[in-house]
Amino acid sequence: MVWTLAKIASEIGAKLVGNAEKVITGVGTLQNATDTDISFLANTKYRQYINSTSAGCVIVSPADLAEVQTNALVIDDPYVAYAKAAALLYPEQQSSLGIHPSVVVGENCQIADSARISAQVFIGNNVHIGDNVDIGAGSIIENDVYIAADSRLMSNVTLCRKVQIGERVQIHPGAVIGADGFGIANENGRWLKIPQVGSVIIGNDVEIGANTTIDRGAIDDTIISDGVKLDNQIQIGHNVFIGKHTVIAGCVGISGSTRIGSHCAIGGGTGIAGHIEIADGVQLTGMSMVTKSIMSSGTYSSGIPVEPTRDWHRNVIRYRQLDKLNDRIKQLESKLEQ
Repeated sequence: MVWTLAKIASEIGAKLVGNAEKVITGVGTLQNATDTDISFLANTKYRQYINSTSAGCVIVSPADLAEVQTNALVIDDPYVAYAKAAALLYPEQQSSLGIHPSVVVGENCQIADSARISAQVFIGNNVHIGDNVDIGAGSIIENDVYIAADSRLMSNVTLCRKVQIGERVQIHPGAVIGADGFGIANENGRWLKIPQVGSVIIGNDVEIGANTTIDRGAIDDTIISDGVKLDNQIQIGHNVFIGKHTVIAGCVGISGSTRIGSHCAIGGGTGIAGHIEIADGVQLTGMSMVTKSIMSSGTYSSGIPVEPTRDWHRNVIRYRQLDKLNDRIKQLESKLEQ
């Protein structure tokens, strides 16, 4: 498909200023875009490049239009508009229609005629694969799994027994959904495994990053609600609940039986203890440590930003002296009261 600025503007709902017939073939940053690329300005840090960019078009807010020296698409949220434009220019590549001869299919499976299943996929018994599902090479689908329409599994994805996947879900390479949770009991110093009999339920329009793992429930199910977006290398423990449209960045660890609300944003490297609750609309900045429930929306942080090693050592020493300092203050307050 040939994408002119007129067509792109119509698709993303932007106002076109400039040459409507200009053909766009790709995207680029303001610094490196070429004449056939479209770029955008959403962060003020990059405004310095807007006058010198070679981009064929720049997506901007009305406030920045005057600075643009080339064609422009004007819209209130340039970043969202860029995401839509990029999706037009770079449509997802689909596998060949049908089932590759090397695929192993178990008994009593229901596979839609429109499904695409690549080489070396294993499918267990009693599996349902809906319309337009695309399963990448080397993936493993265990018994009693349900995959709804228009979902896509990239290569080497594992769906363990009884996992349920909603519509339009994207699961990136190496993800494991439904492995046993970390359930163990101590008997006289010896650890015994607790059977994990729940499953994992993934809602509609969810995206799960590469090598992310979501454990099955111990008794009840682990639930990932509609619209959740998970980055790479996230660990989600058993019986966790994540509310609608929450986004979680890479390398986050969520312990078991934690409940996270809707429309939350969790920064990379955050650690969340088990058996706690996080309210709707909470933002956690990167590397935060959450050890107790958060019952009100808002932004929360913990941890100390990087600083020169000498300053860090000095501050650590002061931190260790806080108890002694607190005792001295109490003694002084007591003397003042007398």
